[in-house]
Order: sequence, then C-alpha cells, then structure tokens
Amino acid sequence: MKAFKRTMIGLAIAAALGAGAATAQVSDNIIKIGVLSDMSSLYTDLAGAGSVVAAKMAVEDSGIEKRGYKVEVISADHQNKPDVGSSIARQWYDVDKVDVIVDTPNSGVALAVNQITRDKGKAFLVSGAASSDLTGKACSPNTIHWTYDTWMLANGTGGATVKSGGDTWFFLTADYAFGHALERDTEAVVLKNGGKVLGKVRAPLNTQDFSSFLLQAQASKAKIIGLANAGGDTTNSIKQAAEFGIVKGGQNLAGLLVFLTDVHSLGLPTAQGLIVTNTFYWDTNDQTRAFAKRFAAVDKGIHPTMVHAGVYASLLHYFKAVEALKSDDGTKVVAKMKELPTDDPLFGKGTIRVDGRKIHPAYLVEVKKPAESKGPWDYYKVKATIPADQAFRPLKDGECPLVK
Repeated sequence: MKAFKRTMIGLAIAAALGAGAATAQVSDNIIKIGVLSDMSSLYTDLAGAGSVVAAKMAVEDSGIEKRGYKVEVISADHQNKPDVGSSIARQWYDVDKVDVIVDTPNSGVALAVNQITRDKGKAFLVSGAASSDLTGKACSPNTIHWTYDTWMLANGTGGATVKSGGDTWFFLTADYAFGHALERDTEAVVLKNGGKVLGKVRAPLNTQDFSSFLLQAQASKAKIIGLANAGGDTTNSIKQAAEFGIVKGGQNLAGLLVFLTDVHSLGLPTAQGLIVTNTFYWDTNDQTRAFAKRFAAVDKGIHPTMVHAGVYASLLHYFKAVEALKSDDGTKVVAKMKELPTDDPLFGKGTIRVDGRKIHPAYLVEVKKPAESKGPWDYYKVKATIPADQAFRPLKDGECPLVK
C-alpha cells in the first residue's frame, strides 16, 4: 500500500512539474487574449460579440488548457475610433498583460494597433480589418493578416464585374483608411482591365442618409456604382439605392465588401444577384456546418461570417506556435506561426508569408434568389474559386519592408 502511495505521489509531482514546464516561459503563466472589436455599431454583427464566441471556441477546440496552459479571453469595444482602440491596446499590453489582440474591424484602428503591437513586442492577429497596407507598407513582424484584404476584394469582385461588362465606375466610399484602400485597389483593377472611373464621393463612417451621395452616383451614368464600404454602411446604401430606383434605371451596384450578416439584414429579395468575394462560407462542408451550428447556438442564431472564422482559425494556429515554443513572446510566436504550415477545419491547409499575409483560396459567390434558398442563412452559391496563389497580392508588389 505504501509503495502504491509513493507511486501516486510521484506521478502527481511529475504531472505538476510537467504543467509547470509547459508554462515556464509563458508570461504570468497565462495566455491572455484580447478581442478588440466593434461591439455596438455598424460592424457589431459581422464581428463584435461573435468574435468573442469564436475566440472561446478556439480555446476549447485547441485543447491547450488540458495540456497545462491557462488561457483568458477579454474583450473591449473600440467604437471605430483609432484613439480609443490605441488606448485600449496600451492598457491591455502594459497593465492587463494581454499577449495577443485579435479581430479589430476598422482599418484605422487596426493600423494604429499594428504599430503599438510592434513597439510592445506582442502579437496581433487581424481578421476584421481589410486594408492591404497591413501587409504592405505598414507590415510588421508582429502582425498576421488572416482572413481577407482590400486587394483580394478588388481583384475578386471588382475584376469579375469589369470583365462581365461593367467598365464605367462611380465609387461611393467610406471616408477612412479601409474605404480609401478599397477604392484605391479596386480603381487599379478597373483601369488595368480597360475600364474608366467617372467619379467618386466619400461618405462619413456610419452614415444614415446616403441620398446626396447616391444622387451623384446616379447622375454620373456609370454602369457600376462601387460601394467601398461595409456593414451597416453597405446595407443602408443598398436599401436607399433601391428607393431611388437606381438598379431599375439600368445601373448596377457592386458591393465590394458584403458579409453574410449584411445579406441577412437586407433579405434575399433585395440582395439577390449581388456578386461577393469571400474566403469562408458556413455551408461549405461538414466541418464548416458543424462549426456554424455550435456558433449560432451561442451567438443569437447568427451564423458565422468570414471574420468570425478568421478569429477562430488564427487562434488555433497561434496556440500551436505557443506550444511549439513553450513561450508567448509575441515576436517569436508570430515568427513561428509563419514557419509552421496552417491547417484548420474552416480554411483547410495554407501558409503565412513573410509579410504576414495568410494565404488561402477565395470564392466569388452570388447571392441566391429567394426561390433558390433552402432555409435561413442559405444565401450563397459559388461561381468561381480563386486559387490561393492568385487570391492575394503578389509578395513582390506589396512594398513590405520585411520582404528582402
């Protein structure tokens, strides 16, 4: 009996030492994740509380806590203000000992947090923000841009629209970093394919009344009105364009960034026929459907957007890198994430380039007609798959200082 007790005590000590070794180089013995998102405004459904759900699902599904690591998820609302987002990031890094910030829709906020993260030697996993500058001139050894970006959207939706005959454009653009980048990248695609830009107008973020902007677009006689906006701005501009009879009058709308939640808000009778570029759709295969079912059960029935999927998948890969290093040092973890091939249930196999760009396929999808939909959230049919090596900007063209 005494020998049995000695054996059990020895095993307990070994287990404790093993857990201690696992977290020996983890700061404060806790991996602390900060979900920085829009919790109350125009991007809240496409990111927001759902990104917190996705982060917690990643912790659970990774199994990292069962292997001796402690993980904590906290969240905050950046209110779409770079100064607010910057203040939260500094508080998290300096006082709350956050190791990695995730999500961050709003490119203005993300670009600010990108620099702070670099200065503090932490890690930043961007899923919500779109600006391709995050892997271009503003690239950082501490940031990974996971889900999508403005170059991808421009070359997906924009390129397909021009090639199908939409060769004259007028841009209605959200007046901040994201809108400017999306307009810039799409205009380059339009011009490259022989099209013309007849005009552009910029609307303040979270605009409620688009009438004056839409009237200018209508007067331009452009075949395509390019909506370089997102979330509530996109749905409001599409709804108000319908009120003005813009599509009935012969012009078409190009929603350059449309999320699943936007289609849900618009309804299929209004959104049908929209061409959208996406990197994740919940109804793709058994794994994505299983994830969506669990996610929706926690997030008010909302089905996951590509932003939510990106939060989940990027954290799964982050945990793999932390465990490989037995450290949560931000700079080292991001380097290890680039070194390891990616593989997760939502995006499949992929890689992360030296500029921080996560590489995976993109999908050109069309919003279904009401008669084609088999039920709630069944909104997309895939028109084309853009291979991973073509979906994102070539490494040599980004002007990222990390690219030698």
